[in-house]
Amino acid sequence: MAKQPHLLVEEGDVHEIAIIPGDPGRVDRIADLCDESELVAQNREYKIVNASYEGTDLTICSTGIGCPSAAIAVEELSRVGVETFLRCGTCGALQADMEVGDMVVATGAAKEEGTSKRYESANYPAVPDYDALTELVGAAEDNGEQIHVGPIVSDDAFYNESDAYVDDWNDANLLAIEMEAATVFSLARRKGLRAGAICTVDGNLVAGSQKGADSDDELPEKAKDNVERAILITLNAVTAL
Repeated sequence: MAKQPHLLVEEGDVHEIAIIPGDPGRVDRIADLCDESELVAQNREYKIVNASYEGTDLTICSTGIGCPSAAIAVEELSRVGVETFLRCGTCGALQADMEVGDMVVATGAAKEEGTSKRYESANYPAVPDYDALTELVGAAEDNGEQIHVGPIVSDDAFYNESDAYVDDWNDANLLAIEMEAATVFSLARRKGLRAGAICTVDGNLVAGSQKGADSDDELPEKAKDNVERAILITLNAVTAL
């Protein structure tokens, strides 16, 4: 298999399990919690590191923002040997009782994005693999973490999530909104691979708050702290998978 054009990796460069945050900076944060790590490649929004955590080898690869770039990451990583994808990211809450810093494990993602629809009908479900889902939930429970488990929505238009959209998602009891999971789930299912997602709440759209609105930093302090806890849950799920 030739070197992939965007990730600049080829067969043998990566491991079978990959954690895929959006933010390239979060790749380093995940790697810092591993026992050892090594940079494999870096190009555009994609930073790829191989690491080992409690005896389990894994790859960490950023996807950038949104489903189009996430699809490229899944397509190219799957071509060179990755079989399991665990998204570890952030999300905006869609239910009033959810707080900044809460964590959500997705049982499915509504397709309010365009990428997955280039692969298949919007009627087909964007759902995680059962093993990935249960291991993320199990790892959270083993850590004594309280998490929300349920459906989310993936959307393309961060600055056009109007009150009408938010009200509709809230009425449907969708827990949170983010920008990658629907395509990650759909592509993994189509390819016979495993995928799951855990996200930390960085704002609450029902309450009218988005990340960065009340701070000079992108994430509120509580969300920053709980991102690390979500990373540890993901790493523990990796060892089980």
